[in-house]
Amino acid sequence: METALLVISILLIIIVLLQSGKAEGGAQIISGTQSELFANRKDRGSELVITRITAVLGIAFFLICFVSMFI
Repeated sequence: METALLVISILLIIIVLLQSGKAEGGAQIISGTQSELFANRKDRGSELVITRITAVLGIAFFLICFVSMFI
């Protein structure tokens, strides 16, 4: 169980680092320039795959932690 948790956590760290930066709007808010912070941005192609993998790994991490708490 601990090995699976370790592997999932390492994969989760790697996949989060691969994601594109979506927080570029934060600097625009502080500087006062034109901001499209709340514009609709859809993930496409590889971004969509990385987003879904991140969600699956996050859920798996949570479930393994939750199950290991009761064992």
